[in-house]
Order: sequence, then structure tokens, then C-alpha cells
Amino acid sequence: LGKTHLMHAIGSQVAAKFPRKRVVYATSEKFTNEFITSIQQGKIDEFRARYRRIDLLLIDDIQFIADKERTQEEFFHTFNAIHEDGKQIVLSSDRPPKAILTLEERLRSRFEWGLIADLTAPDLETRIAILRAKAEEGAVPITSDVMEFVARKVVSNIRELEGALNRIVAYASMGAMPISIELAQAVLSNVLYNPKKRQVTPERIAIAVSEYYGVQMDQLKGQKRDKAIVTPRQVAMFLMREETDVSLLRIGAELGGRDHSTVLHACDKITRESAVNDELRREIAAVRELIYAE
Repeated sequence: LGKTHLMHAIGSQVAAKFPRKRVVYATSEKFTNEFITSIQQGKIDEFRARYRRIDLLLIDDIQFIADKERTQEEFFHTFNAIHEDGKQIVLSSDRPPKAILTLEERLRSRFEWGLIADLTAPDLETRIAILRAKAEEGAVPITSDVMEFVARKVVSNIRELEGALNRIVAYASMGAMPISIELAQAVLSNVLYNPKKRQVTPERIAIAVSEYYGVQMDQLKGQKRDKAIVTPRQVAMFLMREETDVSLLRIGAELGGRDHSTVLHACDKITRESAVNDELRREIAAVRELIYAE
């Protein structure tokens, strides 16, 4: 259900059904590290043979190559070699290609050639089913009400869900206590789910944009058309659309009562410009860091 889990499952299925197929799975970090090592040891030809003379290449978390120019160059040629040979490539990322801001445009366009599948977070029933399967696998004595409590508390991803269960089991084991809702509450309250953790809202994005660009909030919401104000305002609209689920009308209301067509135009403009403007991409990435900073 998680992207890494699916990547492994794809590789395993292909290897099981087609034993003669050459399948390679790697994280983008592993790809980068092996690339660097191959250069240092004078074994670049071996590296390229490993990653290009194959039937299926799976690269997990491809977004991490975005700031690595030489790795992007190497992967560009690797992608082309595999594609021209009629073989398959599967990539995973925590965001769509257009949102990997410092990714070279030639790679972005290639990543968009194929099918892009958006994996949503598992719903409550699925999270409970995952917990039940993990509990059965580890012979963990846990009741349905505790599983539902944990599933309602952990909504982000499977890794955190499994981590929460492991923590509860560890605490119960160390304290020789039964697993109860009270124990689960005590374990989870101070570990993953700090109620003070700030959520991404349009207001939070506006504050981050104001802080980064050094413009006042009333300027962002005002009517001035100076470039020094227009660009931050449009970046704010773009990020509100990308990082929240609020409507275009709500975004417009947050930024001075602008209508939805103005917001849509701003988002499209920033999307186009960030595809060719490295400086703008870096600015957006920096604002994102401020948005998610604790």
C-alpha cells in the first residue's frame, strides 16, 4: 500500500513470473552513491551495465536526485538507454514530477511520458486491516477497539502506522502490561502526534511567503502590481493550491478577495515559469521549507 511496498511487489512479481528478466531495484540515494563510487574507482562502465542492460529498473524516491546535477545527467542517459531498448522503468516520488522544483526539465518531461498514479493515504478501514494483519503476523494480543484507536490517530502513512504498533507492543512488554487504549494513548501522545504540530493552512503559507520575500501581509493582500509584490503573491497562490485542499475561491479570499480565475492564472504562470527558471524553483523550495519547519 505504501509506494516502497508497491515497488518491491512489482519487482518481486516480475522476477517470479519471468525468472529470466533482469530486474534492478534501488533507492535514488543508492543510485547516487554507486554512481559516485564507480567514478572514484574507475568502474563507470560496470555501473552503467548494471543499470542499463536490464529489463526493469525501479528507482524509489527519485525526488532526491533533484539537487544533484551529475546524478541527473547520468540518470537522464540511463533513462534514455532503457527506454530506447524498449524496457520498463518504474519511479516513485513523494510528489508529482511538476512539483520536483529543482529537477531538470528534460527529466521532468520524461517522467511525465508514462502513467502517473497518485497513491492516497489508506482510509480508516484499510488502516485497521493493516494493523490486524501485523498483529496476527507477530501474534500480538490486541483488541479491535485498540486497533481502531491507533488507526484513527495515525493517518499519514503505513510506516508510521506500523511504528506506532511496535511502540505500543514494546511499552507493554517492558512494563508487563496488557495492551489497552489507555496504554496506547500514553505511548502515542508524546511520540508522533504532538497536538502543537502545525498544520499547513493558507494562513501558514501566507506567513511563510511574507517572511521569505520580506513583504508585509497587507501587501500580499493588497492591489499593488509591483513585481516585488506580484511574484510573492502568485507564489502564495501556487503553494496554497499545491499544499492544501482548499478551493480557488478560498485562496482568492485569503489574498485580498481575488476571484478564482485570477488564482488559476497565477498558479498556471508559476507552474510554467518554475519549469524554466531555476531561481524561482529555489525560492519556492525555500518557502516550502519554511512552511513545514517545526
